[in-house]
Amino acid sequence: MSGTAIAAVGAYAPRFRISAEAFEEAWGQFQAAGVSEKAVPAADEDALTMGYEAATRALAAADLAGTEISWLGFATSTPPLEEEDLAVRLGAMLALSEDATRQVFTGSTRAGTRALWAGMDAVASAGGNGLVVAADAPRGEPDDAIDHAAGAGAAAFVLARDGPGKIVDRAEYAAPYPGTRFRGHGDETTDGLGITGYDRQAFTETIGGAVDGLETAPDPDVAAIQAPDGKLPYRAAGAAGVGTDEIQACATIHDLGDLGAASVPVSLARALADGVDSILAVSNGSGAGADAFVVDAADDVPAAIALDGGDALSYAEYLRQRGVVTSGPPSGGGAYVSVPTWRRSIPQRYRLVAGRCHECDALAFPPEGACSECGTLAGYETVELPGDGTIEAVTTISQGGAPPEFAEGQAQSGDYAAAIVALDADDASEAVSIPAMGTDADPGAFAVGDRIETTIRRIYTQEGVTRYGFKVRPAAD
Repeated sequence: MSGTAIAAVGAYAPRFRISAEAFEEAWGQFQAAGVSEKAVPAADEDALTMGYEAATRALAAADLAGTEISWLGFATSTPPLEEEDLAVRLGAMLALSEDATRQVFTGSTRAGTRALWAGMDAVASAGGNGLVVAADAPRGEPDDAIDHAAGAGAAAFVLARDGPGKIVDRAEYAAPYPGTRFRGHGDETTDGLGITGYDRQAFTETIGGAVDGLETAPDPDVAAIQAPDGKLPYRAAGAAGVGTDEIQACATIHDLGDLGAASVPVSLARALADGVDSILAVSNGSGAGADAFVVDAADDVPAAIALDGGDALSYAEYLRQRGVVTSGPPSGGGAYVSVPTWRRSIPQRYRLVAGRCHECDALAFPPEGACSECGTLAGYETVELPGDGTIEAVTTISQGGAPPEFAEGQAQSGDYAAAIVALDADDASEAVSIPAMGTDADPGAFAVGDRIETTIRRIYTQEGVTRYGFKVRPAAD
């Protein structure tokens, strides 16, 4: 096959975790065998924001700017919107060029490897740098095995014609097995017929068929196998021609849960970050089909992964973060911002685009209207702030204290920090003060004088359209 390689990798999982014991206390049983705990997205996280987290890490590991990416693929089985090209939003968050190709892959837990396959073809034919992002957060009914296993996470891969993680072989296989896993139109939760023998046959046949289709029988150090639960990947070990030790070496099901379309990508990212030389990666999607890849990483692949959790949730807290148990939106209006108005502010909300006054060189954020320093209307030179800063003032927003448009998110997330932060500029003597919401930490973790960094999260949803924008979190050590 034509040469394509993984040049860098990034991965991300939310900080929240819920244990198998917490489910057992709530339901009297836990139906996800082999899962000790799983990652849970915060109220302001979804597949898009998790994909952004993984993608920024991959780009940093590759030492590339978004403008150097010519092809972007975004894969998820749980898109925040059923109909919208979310790769456009993701591309804007990552500052891709407007003429970069963008594609969305969804509808199956196989979507992550479908995107990887398409990215390989695009880079092989046109050159340049490709970026494949897979992010997912499956959901099931509260009392079923799918939900007990359902986790959250994302992985991103920078692809190039040459690089340390060479993709040396690939194959696919499909056979009709309807009903193994599905979600009806308009449904939020995934379902399945739950016929054990049928599900197992569909899984092992397609996994084995894809591996059998490879040009050379693989002999990998580790195997990243699709993991809807903690048993099926190991039951497919024989069909994949590997041992259980090779699967367990990079498995994410046990500590992150079922990652859906990101299951194999995150396991592959973990293996590459660990410096594994030879990897077999095999996905499975209901329907049923599978993709198999062999990656030869004799040289270290630059990697930036953040998969460790920190905050344990009770089952009640888990339901609140998911929005199952909240007080609901308040009555009355809030500060209405139309979608066209919000769109005009996207450069500021996504990429912290400020302006430098042509007359006095003062920084302005947002860069509009008269200069606050000299009062002229001379216009601004575009300046993109680096995204780091210092807290100047901070308070805690509790139940009943959030403006109406933020109240529903506050009901899910609980108390949050609201701060005035001084964002750094290129000139160390300058800073721009702006208001911001805190994320990724309890309000008590934010204090005046602390350093922060920005990320992109959900702000609120109005008229059915989610507004995404920057929030701040404690700076990484």
